[in-house]
Formats: sequence, structure tokens, C-alpha cells
Amino acid sequence: MTDAIFVDFVAERLAALPAVCAVTLGGSRAQGTHSADSDWDLAVYYRGGFDPDRLRGIGWEGEVFDVGAWGGGVFNGGAWLTIEGRQVDVHYRDLDVVEHQLAEARQGRFHWEPLMFHLAGIPSYLVVAELAVNQVLRGCLPRPGYPRALREAAPAVWRDRAAATLRYAQGAYVRRGQVVEVAGALATAAMQTAHAVLAGRGEWVTNEKRLVERAGLRGIDAIVGALRPEPGALARAVAGAGELFEAAV
Repeated sequence: MTDAIFVDFVAERLAALPAVCAVTLGGSRAQGTHSADSDWDLAVYYRGGFDPDRLRGIGWEGEVFDVGAWGGGVFNGGAWLTIEGRQVDVHYRDLDVVEHQLAEARQGRFHWEPLMFHLAGIPSYLVVAELAVNQVLRGCLPRPGYPRALREAAPAVWRDRAAATLRYAQGAYVRRGQVVEVAGALATAAMQTAHAVLAGRGEWVTNEKRLVERAGLRGIDAIVGALRPEPGALARAVAGAGELFEAAV
């Protein structure tokens, strides 16, 4: 089965589920940056309630989570599946939530949420970013541009989070010589700063995988790689990271 036939087959099955209004392809395959073994990221956009049991009923191998199982935020659950030998992630997207976040983004408003595998967490406008960059396979969805109000408001929020992260590392970890904690803080602050840089450019972000390099912050690698368990060395590392981030934004 070719990739084109495969994704059409899966999209058709997902679109037939009750309450599903649209199906999209996201991730590296939507953006043309995938490799042969990249997984497939699909999302089902539903209205008025989605029953994961209907997805389980298709019989695909893997784990199907309940709605809200991933913390109950804008990313509210999904499934990890193997279909025809291919790894497929299916994400649930509540259209009422997505449309609300689109309206908020157009007013320059968003909130922050923790999410597994994301060092800096995610902004609620990530679901808006998906509308902008993912491929619609079934149904109709808006294709928003980057709102001017969000471009003006978001960078300062992310810069403040990064600065607070560095201040905390300086006060809580540096004097104790805690390398792991400082490394974690530097990585988190790098992601936060990268969000600020890309928001300032009006570039959408859907995950952290290439966030640091897109923002031109790969210099943080050398700083983290040189960490030593002496307070003076850690203090210099935090200061160096602060200078790197300040130059970037």
C-alpha cells in the first residue's frame, strides 16, 4: 500500500466516526520534513462530543485514550496505533475549543499548559497553529494567518517566563552546584525564548522538535555541554545563557 493510499484509507475511516467533522494530517509528513520511518500524525476534529470507543471499535492495534486523558487541556487525548505496519498517532480536537482559541489568539490572548514531552509546556494557540500548517484530508477547517495582536503580545510573555526560569536557577541551584537542575532550567528557558523569537516573527509552532534551531539558539548546546558542579562555573553558564537569549529576542 503506497503512502497516498494508506493515508486516504485511514482518513476515510476516521472521518466516518460519529461527531467527526474533519480529519487532518500534521507533523513532519504534513510539512514535507519526514523520513521513511516517520510516524503519521492525524487529528479528528469533532463537534459535540467524541466517543473513543468508536475508534477502538475499528480494531486497529494500539492504545486508545479517553477524552481528557492527557490533562484535559487543549490537547485532550488521542491514540497510539499501528495500522498496516505504520505507526499512527491520532489526536482529538474539540472544534468548540479550537474555535475559542482562534478567537482568543486574534485578540492577542492565550494561556500556558503543561504537556508531556514539552519542556516549556505549550501555549493554547498551538491548536490554532495546527489549523495553519496541517493538511486537511476530510472536511473543511479555517486556515488562519498569524494574528497581529498575538505577535505583539506573546513574545513578552515568553521572555518573562525565560527570565524567571533563569533567576530561579541562579537562586536555587547554582550555589549548591546542582548541574542537572541548572541544565534543566537552561533547556527550559531556551525553549521559552525560542517561543518568544518565533512569535515575534509571526511563525507558527506546533511542537518543540526543531524549536531551538529555528530560533537560532543552538549556541545553548555548548553552554549546557560545558556545565561543571562548581557554583562559579554554573553562575557563568546561567549568565551566558541569559546573554544568548537576550541577543536572540
